[in-house]
Amino acid sequence: MRYTIKRSSRRRTVSLEVRDAQLLVRAPVGIAERDLDRFVRQKSDWIARKVRAQQQMLARIPEYRYVSGTRLPFMGQQLTLSVTMGSCGRVEQVGDRLAVCCSRRSRLEPEAQARRLVQGWYREQGLERLRAKTDALTRQMELSHSGVKVRVTRSKWGHCTRSGEIQYNWQILLAPEAVVDYLVAHEVCHLRHMNHSRAFWQLVGQVCPDYPRQRDWLKANGRCLVL
Repeated sequence: MRYTIKRSSRRRTVSLEVRDAQLLVRAPVGIAERDLDRFVRQKSDWIARKVRAQQQMLARIPEYRYVSGTRLPFMGQQLTLSVTMGSCGRVEQVGDRLAVCCSRRSRLEPEAQARRLVQGWYREQGLERLRAKTDALTRQMELSHSGVKVRVTRSKWGHCTRSGEIQYNWQILLAPEAVVDYLVAHEVCHLRHMNHSRAFWQLVGQVCPDYPRQRDWLKANGRCLVL
């Protein structure tokens, strides 16, 4: 079984991590590779189950073409791309159609340009909509935040800093709106509880009563929310 070893002088034990169907072995500096290999063989059944599950998940990740007719999810809707050429690049939502105009002056191929324009539009929509939802909920709960930012993150859909800044992965807009609302509720509740204690989850439940269903949906489908 192939795997990558990452050693650290600060580590005292061996741990296994399966990510993207690949095995990473974290180990102390002094441990011999034969001992790591023996440890991996002992855990082979667990590793195989994890790898199979992640392979199945990776097979579900969509690969979109940025051409006319492609349908993209957007907060529970399906937007159909309409790609044309013009004097400048721009994107406009018209009902359930996402009109993408690529610039004739760009050095990028039309599909690569359309992809960049669409991702930029989703990012702008993410900042606008997630900020509005966050502002509305903090007012309702009589809380306050220090700002809202969006970006793409690998491991977290949202984060609330100690200073009260809330950060979101804008690709959450590919999920149904109920899931988006759960994420906002989750991060806003961290303004009161900077942990995942029972009190925190009780507060989330008050704001978003069906949060277990939305949380489970995000756990099961989050890896598929990519543009």
